[in-house]
Parts: sequence; C-alpha cells; structure tokens
Amino acid sequence: MNNRRIRTTLVAGASAFGMAVLGGCGAADTNISASDGIVTIAVPSWVGAEANAAVAKHLLEEELDTRVKVVQMDEPVAWDALGSGKADVILEDWGGVPEKEELYVEEKKAVVPGGDLGVVGHIGWFVPKYFADEHPDVTHWKNLNKYADELKTTESNGKGQILEGSPSYTTHDDAIIKNLDLNLKTVYAGSEAAQITQIRKYVENKEPFLTYWWTPQWLNAEVEMVEVELPEYTEGCDADPEKVACAYPDTPLQKYLNAGFAEKGGEAAEFIKNFRWSTEQQNQVAKWIAGDGMSSERAAEKWVKENRDTWEKWLPRN
Repeated sequence: MNNRRIRTTLVAGASAFGMAVLGGCGAADTNISASDGIVTIAVPSWVGAEANAAVAKHLLEEELDTRVKVVQMDEPVAWDALGSGKADVILEDWGGVPEKEELYVEEKKAVVPGGDLGVVGHIGWFVPKYFADEHPDVTHWKNLNKYADELKTTESNGKGQILEGSPSYTTHDDAIIKNLDLNLKTVYAGSEAAQITQIRKYVENKEPFLTYWWTPQWLNAEVEMVEVELPEYTEGCDADPEKVACAYPDTPLQKYLNAGFAEKGGEAAEFIKNFRWSTEQQNQVAKWIAGDGMSSERAAEKWVKENRDTWEKWLPRN
C-alpha cells in the first residue's frame, strides 16, 4: 500500500466474525475453479467487506440466477487467487499489497480494475470524545507523550498503549511511533471483533484510550471518537515503510475482477462493475451483521428489500 489502507486480513465482528466460512466455503479453501459456472468472491475478514459480498451474492442469485461462493481470504492470498482464476472478484481492495496489484494488473494482465466501490476508506489514530473533551490537546500527536501515563496498560510495558486489531494487519504505526519519538507501544487485540470488545469496555468505564481505527466502520455510530492529528500525508511520505512519519490518506476503495471473468462473465461481470454504494449503506448492513447479530444473508435480504432504487441500477440492461 504505500499510500493506502493496509489491511491484510481485517475482521468480521460480533457473531459474524467468528465465521471462517462465508456462504459455505472454508476460509482456507482456495482451490476453487472459476470455470465451474460459479462466481467466486474473495472476501477479506472485516465486516464491511462481508456486507459487500452478502448483498452482491443475494442479488446475483436472486436477480441474475447466478450461483455464488463467498470465500474469506487474506488480501495477498485473494490477489493470488484472482490472478490464477481461482477467484473471480475482489469487491473491496484497500491497496494493501501494491506489489500484487502491479504483478497481476500491470505485468501479467490477469486482473482488471472493476471501478470504485463508492466507499472511501480512511485510517487514523483515534481517542474517545470524552477524553478529547477533557484534554483537547490530546488530539495532536505532539502532545501524546504528555498523556502516555494515562494511556498505559498492563500490556504496554510502561508506555502509552495504542490499541490495534489483528497482528496480520499491515500498518505503519510502529514506524510512526519510532520516527515521531512517541512514548507509545502497539498492543494487538487479536482481531477486529476483539478490538471492538475492548473499545466498548473502555467506553463503558469512561477510560482513556488511543486506537488505530478506520472509516467506514459501523461502530462509529455507537462510539464517538476524535481523530488525532498526525503530520500531514503527502504523496510518497509512506513509500519507505521504515521511514513513515505521516498520517494515513483517504482511499477510494476499489473492485477488481479476474480478466477472464471480466471478459466472459456476461451479466454477472457487468453487475459487479456496476455495484457501487455509499459508506452509509455499507455501514447499515455491517451494523445489522456485527452490531445486531443478524446473519449476513438476512442482512442482505433486508437491505435489498428496502433499497430497490439503488440496486436496480446495478443490473445489466438488456
């Protein structure tokens, strides 16, 4: 990603996040033929991506009579599957593996862009609003060392903690801490679901915390957080992972298709290219899944029933 969201295997949460299988496929099962008449959607393990896939699957099956497999894969694995034809579609790419994109899109021509998803992603460091209200200067990185003692936990080895999600996420946070000389330590919750659980505990007890966080994310409607200002992002400031000392950029999330599927996938491929919704719409489906404990299938069905004016535009026009 040199300049983009950097998740290699981001979550799914609450009841849905324990699932290693979406749509009946094992997370480790990447030996799927894309030529068997089934559209295979590779999905990273965070709930926004699960929401995309659930809605796409529902509409492909119900409106276009197309069989769909939804398979959870880490981002590098998903790109390899897409390039080899073992998967047909990635609906939400944050640019976390630019070397894979260059290999399969630019060099091998095995993958083609599918256009914007319509959702803009952003990563940053955040504190709860109640802490920022009490200490307004905490929202600038130059003042974080002042609050290191208040942010300490038993896991942070005497330093202020920045709460992370899964260790498999690719982030710049350790480099930022080092290069800005911050008295902080990254501590990983283990997954997005565990991170959300921890954030909720902090909020319930009105405890201060600092966390790596992102938008879109359904929890933002429940927990009010304020972003910490890091040095301004400029093009190329994150080119060298060891020297990063800047903020994360905004990232328009992208779709990608296997080139063969894009050429021969007919109405299904056209539908995927047309699939475009808003951050608010994705967050709604994600909240139903992760926040309300609804199955991804039920959440997709509910959204489709309530948003015909949106999804009808995605259907191929004969």
